[in-house]
Amino acid sequence: LKQLGSSYMMAPFTLDSVSKNPQNTLKLLKGYDLAIIAKPHEKFTEEEKLVLDQYIINGGKTLWMIDPVEAEMDSLNTTGTAPALARDLNLNDMFFKYGFRLPPVLIKDEMATPIKLATGDEGSGTQYNQYLWKFAPFIYPDSVNTNPIVKNLGGIKLDFAGGIDTLKNGIKKNILLASSRYSTTVGTPTLITLDAVNEEFDPKQYPKPGFIPVAVLLEGNFRSMYENRVLPFEDPSYKVTGKPGKMIVISDGDIAKNQFDSKGNPLELGFDKWTGEMYDNRDFMMNCVNYLLDDTGLINIRSKSVSLPMLNTQKVHDEYATAQLITVGIPLALLLVFAVLFTWLRKRKYAK
Repeated sequence: LKQLGSSYMMAPFTLDSVSKNPQNTLKLLKGYDLAIIAKPHEKFTEEEKLVLDQYIINGGKTLWMIDPVEAEMDSLNTTGTAPALARDLNLNDMFFKYGFRLPPVLIKDEMATPIKLATGDEGSGTQYNQYLWKFAPFIYPDSVNTNPIVKNLGGIKLDFAGGIDTLKNGIKKNILLASSRYSTTVGTPTLITLDAVNEEFDPKQYPKPGFIPVAVLLEGNFRSMYENRVLPFEDPSYKVTGKPGKMIVISDGDIAKNQFDSKGNPLELGFDKWTGEMYDNRDFMMNCVNYLLDDTGLINIRSKSVSLPMLNTQKVHDEYATAQLITVGIPLALLLVFAVLFTWLRKRKYAK
């Protein structure tokens, strides 16, 4: 938000006044070009949904960061376990009409980001080691995708992300981010434990390729979710369809969440203080806003060339012995042959 404030005029906007004067709330909301809905926790009322619906139908852009499942790292850090429960925001019918669905699942990905955990005895014997946390996917944009939002973008860190199902409805959809080949979904309700860090990679767990969408761009003429339905409040300006619009849906409410230093100050978005790693979350979020507001020039200025070859974990697993033989065995064998030949030639020379 601090960086967005250097380029755009921003203001917080709540839907609290919808219950008293929904028409006026809608009128005020239409004065904004973009609405960012970041990790809502409470259910939306039908009146609030109609306000958002008509904002979208009238050309308003939206950026949704939604957690379809309730699961937090704070619980894991405290007790070592965390319940994962479906989060009901009363938005399923709205999203379905726009052309996508957020099933109540969590993504478990072998291409993951690390976390630090304490091991050993308490006190001076405590050690901190890094482990791959499969519920925090490391998402690397597909190099084939030429959309400016993800073009030349580095890796992005997610936490307890869900999946996105796209539906056919005439709206153009572009999958911006997706999980790796070796990923799957975990249904809810379930219990997440830190013991998951000890799980070894097993390709049999992934009989089907993953590539689960986690961020999708939708563009086109959206149709109102209240089409052929009774409106929750009287709206003389109600439209079934209107101006072409855009929206981006991300199935992780924490993608734009900052960590804090020891003094309580927010760290740069994308920086993980526990591992010292820097991810491209900030640039991705900035690109999303710039694209939705048609400021593609700002994206091009920020673009950079990235070349990050990703390891094929299955190939490494299958050809581990062969790779060891080529990289270690053959050089040692050549060195041994050279030593024997050198010794034989030396003895032959000085024997005379």
